[in-house]
Amino acid sequence: MLMEEEASASPSLQGEVEDEYDSKESVLQRYFLQEWKLVKSLLDNIVSARRVSDLSAVQKIRSILDKYQEQGQLLEPYLEIMISPLMDIVRSRAVELGTASNEITEVIQPICIIIYSLVTVCGYKSIIRFFPHQVSDLELAVSLLEKCHATNSDTSLRQESTGAMETKCVVLLWLSILVLIPFDLSSVDTSMASSDYTGKDEPPPLVLRILEICKNYLANAGPMRSIAGLLLSRLLTRPDMSKAFTSFIDWAHETLSSVEDSVIDHFRLLGVVEALAAIFKIGSTSVLLNVVPLLWNDASTLIKARTAIRSSLLRKYIIKLAQRIGLTVLPPRSATWHYVGRNKVLGENISLNETRNFEQLNNPVDTNSCDTSQEMSCLEEEDLDVPDVLEDIIELLLSGLRDTDTVVRWSAAKGIGRVASRLTYSLADEILSSVLELFSPSEGDGSWHGGCLALGELARRGLLLPISFPKVVPVIIKALHYDIRRGPHSVGSHVRDAAAYVCWAFGRAYNHRDMKNVLEQVAPHLLTVACYDREVNCRRAAAAAFQENVGRQGNFSHGIDIVNTADYFALSSRANSYLSVAVFIAQYDGYLRPFVDELLHNKICHWEKGLRELASTALSLLVKFEPEYFANVILDKLVPCTLSSDLCMRHGATLATGEVVLALHKQSYALPTDKQKTVAGIVPAIEKARLYRGKGGEIMRSAVSRFIQCISIAKISLTEKIKRSLLDTLNENLKHPSSNIQNVAVEALKHYIPTYFVMMENKGVNDIMSRYLEQLSDPNVAARRGSALALGVLPLELLSRGWKSAITKLCRSCKIEDNPDDRDAEARVNAVRGLVSVCETLSEAGEASDFLSGEDGIALFPLIKNEVMSSLFIALEDYSTDNRGDIGSWVREAAMDGLERCTYILCKRDSLNKEISSSLQLEKGDNSGDDHFSSYFEASLAKNLVGGIVKQAVEKMDKLRELAARILQRLLHNKTIFVPHIPHREILEHIVPNEAELLWGVPTFSYPRFVQLLKVSCYSIYVVSGLVISIGGLQESLRKASLSALLDYLQNKITEGHNKSKEPSLSLDILWILQRYRRCDRVIVPTLKTIEILFSRKLLLNMEDETPVFCAGVLDSLTVELRGTKDFSKLNAGIAILGYIASISDPISIKAFSHLLTFLAHRYPKIRKYAAEQVYLVLLENENLISADKLNEATEIITETCWEGDVEEAKKRRLLLYEIANVETAATVNATTKKESGKAVDQNQASADEDASYSSLVGSAGY
Repeated sequence: MLMEEEASASPSLQGEVEDEYDSKESVLQRYFLQEWKLVKSLLDNIVSARRVSDLSAVQKIRSILDKYQEQGQLLEPYLEIMISPLMDIVRSRAVELGTASNEITEVIQPICIIIYSLVTVCGYKSIIRFFPHQVSDLELAVSLLEKCHATNSDTSLRQESTGAMETKCVVLLWLSILVLIPFDLSSVDTSMASSDYTGKDEPPPLVLRILEICKNYLANAGPMRSIAGLLLSRLLTRPDMSKAFTSFIDWAHETLSSVEDSVIDHFRLLGVVEALAAIFKIGSTSVLLNVVPLLWNDASTLIKARTAIRSSLLRKYIIKLAQRIGLTVLPPRSATWHYVGRNKVLGENISLNETRNFEQLNNPVDTNSCDTSQEMSCLEEEDLDVPDVLEDIIELLLSGLRDTDTVVRWSAAKGIGRVASRLTYSLADEILSSVLELFSPSEGDGSWHGGCLALGELARRGLLLPISFPKVVPVIIKALHYDIRRGPHSVGSHVRDAAAYVCWAFGRAYNHRDMKNVLEQVAPHLLTVACYDREVNCRRAAAAAFQENVGRQGNFSHGIDIVNTADYFALSSRANSYLSVAVFIAQYDGYLRPFVDELLHNKICHWEKGLRELASTALSLLVKFEPEYFANVILDKLVPCTLSSDLCMRHGATLATGEVVLALHKQSYALPTDKQKTVAGIVPAIEKARLYRGKGGEIMRSAVSRFIQCISIAKISLTEKIKRSLLDTLNENLKHPSSNIQNVAVEALKHYIPTYFVMMENKGVNDIMSRYLEQLSDPNVAARRGSALALGVLPLELLSRGWKSAITKLCRSCKIEDNPDDRDAEARVNAVRGLVSVCETLSEAGEASDFLSGEDGIALFPLIKNEVMSSLFIALEDYSTDNRGDIGSWVREAAMDGLERCTYILCKRDSLNKEISSSLQLEKGDNSGDDHFSSYFEASLAKNLVGGIVKQAVEKMDKLRELAARILQRLLHNKTIFVPHIPHREILEHIVPNEAELLWGVPTFSYPRFVQLLKVSCYSIYVVSGLVISIGGLQESLRKASLSALLDYLQNKITEGHNKSKEPSLSLDILWILQRYRRCDRVIVPTLKTIEILFSRKLLLNMEDETPVFCAGVLDSLTVELRGTKDFSKLNAGIAILGYIASISDPISIKAFSHLLTFLAHRYPKIRKYAAEQVYLVLLENENLISADKLNEATEIITETCWEGDVEEAKKRRLLLYEIANVETAATVNATTKKESGKAVDQNQASADEDASYSSLVGSAGY
């Protein structure tokens, strides 16, 4: 909307000025209901027409209102404007049409949908204030309700769609206002005059009608049940309704006593109990006391019944009824002993604080004496006569705190608070003691949660005096850390959340002088939960409680800084809470030790693996605040835990020990010799205890590898024996099948070898590299994977001794293995990565090493240029598949990354050689300007590099397309290393600009750009090679995007100002693909589909001289590809192509038609039928194939023959077509015979699996 845009675009200061001078309506529209103009126009149309003429308007209003479900207060300024006109329509139309008319329901139902939507958003209390409440409307509303109730059976099952349910709810709410009229209902009941009503033993007929309908709705499963209970509570508590009240109580007693196990009775029980609770909420105590024994007996019996045990909602209503009964039997007194901390009005608080400050200046008061006097006054209160039933009610409420459902516990907690507010201090203290008993270790998580809710209610109502803090606060602190392990998970998040609610209630209820000691105890624990709790709701709840205490209590050290850091959004991320927020808070006094204790005792032994890893990292970030404490205390606690029998504990302790040692090293803290010896012995002790075995062996292997990495970086002194032992451990982990364990071991090896083995001049160093080279050909695929990665992280000192064999063997490992049983995509991926890493390590040897200055340096770069780049280009063509899909894509992804990095290696070397050559020329005085050095990165290499990447940029995988485009973008626009010799660089830079936010993974964006490279001859075959895979693929959205891009390119014939067709060059590229990938179905099948699609759009068939050449090439390829194939999609596409070629007016069509006729006798019936359809279409299109006098005969043979029937009959019919078409029968037969003889080489095998092949054919065809 225009106004919204203007408001959002204007500066905040300007907005404040506008708010001051703008009208009320414009301000409300800007900050409250933003869609008010639309809603108002729709409502005006309804009011002017006095009915809803367009039902879509109701749905629009409803969808707008639903957006405010969580912020209903934003609609309150508009409620009167919306509700009053709508209810006037309901009232006036009911008077005009009469309640007996069927039209009245059709008129008011859409209107009631709008009103009820407001009820669901804002609540019924805000809505009914604007309902009409004239006395004359009472009978009208009752009649309208009876009409709606009577038409219930005529409406559809989905009453929400017709508005019947909403109408009943709105009329019931209307009646709940009308029954409050200040006159005797018998005086407004006009039906009394015509009835036999005596007024002695029964209520007026109007009341009976209301009661009858409401009783019916009490058994309803929808919202009418609750609204009917509200209506009954207001009706039956009137002074003139004593007879109706007695009658209803008798009916309710009968309902509660005769419990039957049925759905209707269950909902009726819910409605009755809910209605009784509402009656006891607003009813007169003198009247209700008479029915308390009867109803309490029913409630206490019902709570033990099977129906209540199965229904949490019923238990909740019974708990609510019980507390209302308890409040009824107690005298309506306010506890004089309750705590009065602060007023609800800010002005009163300020004035009260000023008065107290003035009094304290003149008459200092001892707070301790005040507390003592308050306690004594409490004890001196007069005793209260407690009814016998109250003890049972309190017992029921306390048992409700242990309920399994949260809604029941919450209702019981509120009941405890309400009942305690009517009792003396001594009795309330007994209730508090009973609540505290719920925090026993033997109690379950439900009891702890209910106890926290009860304490929160007592504190919020001022019923928990500061004198009770010493026994309450320790319990709350325990609840803040409540977390009980149960199998593979834990319970207790709801308890911690409720404990934070108690702390929040403390901050709102008590003065600073009473909360000072409590805050000092609770604040560190609140912040511990806010930073380190696993659940985001608990972190946010604890932070909210801390913020409440800081804001209301004040004088809290660094409170504002902490609140600003630990805000709602900062705590949403667990990693940010652990690694950023907690570290910021730990800098302040009083928080470091609690944070460390929480991580040490609860988090590094947590059941979740990810949390243990995060906790170990978080613990290391706290080292900088007190390194001495971590070195002398924390390490001594962690080391014994590394051998714990609990997997979680030893895993977390091993990780934490390594991280702490590394953090101490970063802080330049040197561990004593004895500490280093202890740390060095951790891994041997773990291996000696055989903790790699069993379920947690893999987890421990990762932790040990990370531990070795940390001590390697920290340079912990190790003995020779331990060095060898740790190396063997890493080698074992490198051979593990899990890629995660291998990756962690490789990272550890990267730091371990340089730290402990580089300076060793012995045979053992050479054995390290030779072992990894041998494992490259190991039958164990896991060993091949790990050894390839290990070679990639070896330091220069080791690689320089055998780098040629390392590169050669890694190049060999990048290729697909000859033995199908040895093939492994992950091993090839790791080989590519290891190969590139080795090249980078060798090429980056600096001036400190003489490697590049010798013969090795001279031989390295030619080897990279010839062997390494060739191997990477071969890896770029890896399209291996298995049951996981296109696993070759992993190799291609690694190959593209490797090609980019190796290109930079060669270009950097060329740049260096060029500088050296230039300096030598200057020394010799040669100013010819010619380069006298051979370039490693040549134009042919650049062409193959860009072409290979471009091909991946137009293939079918989004991830690879985006990666290829990003790599090409970096190659073209790299400002650090210039990549020369790229053909047609300007065109490429225009297609791939240097912009960061381009959506290369979106097909509709990338294909139109890269398809422009078809006009560049050196790249066109690469583009077409990838493009046919996408066009002929199975993914519909990708096929449409790629085909659309190609068609747009082909149809735009204006190229650089010349009217030149682009189809001939495309046809040549397609023929190249058919020859290059002969008998490779991965490429041939989508290529044939692409040709079929282009032929269907009359492309490639009207190229004048080039068309016969292209068609001849395609026919030659089809002769090879379709021979003996069993691929249904390949046959289908090939037959369709033969049909298109046979339809053109060229001599080549005769050859295509002859080839097409051979498929009329194919062994697959579906193929014969499809070929016959194509032959028929060809005869209609090309009249030159058969003479006009024989055309009808040929079409009759095709149409009347059952080509899916007997194959021998099909062969006879085909011979007739040969004769009619003037095709040489002998040549055809000879060709067929030759074809059949080729198949007969393995005739037995073909016949054996023919049935299975046909079954797969039928299945793939969808039959």
